[in-house]
Amino acid sequence: MLKTNLLNLDTKRVIAEEVKPAYTFWKRFKGLMLTKSMPENLALHLSPCPSIHTFLMRYHIDVLYLNDRNEIVGLEENLAPGKTGKRYPEAVSVIELPAGKIKATLTAAGQAVAFVEKNEQN
Repeated sequence: MLKTNLLNLDTKRVIAEEVKPAYTFWKRFKGLMLTKSMPENLALHLSPCPSIHTFLMRYHIDVLYLNDRNEIVGLEENLAPGKTGKRYPEAVSVIELPAGKIKATLTAAGQAVAFVEKNEQN
């Protein structure tokens, strides 16, 4: 089975072991709404998407805002349910992560990320 990891190119740390794509209108619209929790090693990549909200969510998340070169132009830690995320003019996509993931992986603005496909053996 093929999975996509999210790798921090500057620190060489894996930020998420599985990236779920949200590249259609309906997948971006639904996002994480009405889910009970977010698995620790999961990320949701919304593209195109310059900003997000956490309406109809039940838990906090960390958020990375990426430009067209997959560089982190902004981030938010522990964004609470029912809030609107920040807006970054350079952002073209957003990665939603479990709360605490930014700190745990030493991820910072200005760093670059890559989506790396991995073959997972069953």
